Amino acid sequence: QVQLVESGGGLVQPGGSLRLSCVASGSIFSINVMGWYRQAPGKERELVATSSKGGSTNYADSVKGRFTISRDNAKTTVYLQMNSLKPEDTAVYYCNAAYYGGRAFWGQGTQVTVSS
Repeated sequence: QVQLVESGGGLVQPGGSLRLSCVASGSIFSINVMGWYRQAPGKERELVATSSKGGSTNYADSVKGRFTISRDNAKTTVYLQMNSLKPEDTAVYYCNAAYYGGRAFWGQGTQVTVSS
């Protein structure tokens, strides 16, 4: 099992920045991909960005050029730097970790609200 704890959400004005963090603990040695997903009210959960242990990254088109995903050297913490935030970025952001075999784990989520 993997436990994921997110932090860093909050209220920010349009154009502002936030940095989300997610720390993994437990059976972390088999984690390959870590990433962020989000779910806005009334919408399905969607991929925001992912980062593999080998260093490859993947971004949703809607966040490319504004968001940056990164991991620490131990590969147990994943960050999401969010710049130029828009109201449409408002959502609950969930951390995700996936084993090489595909089994995935989720954090409890952190609220990001972009509003003036």
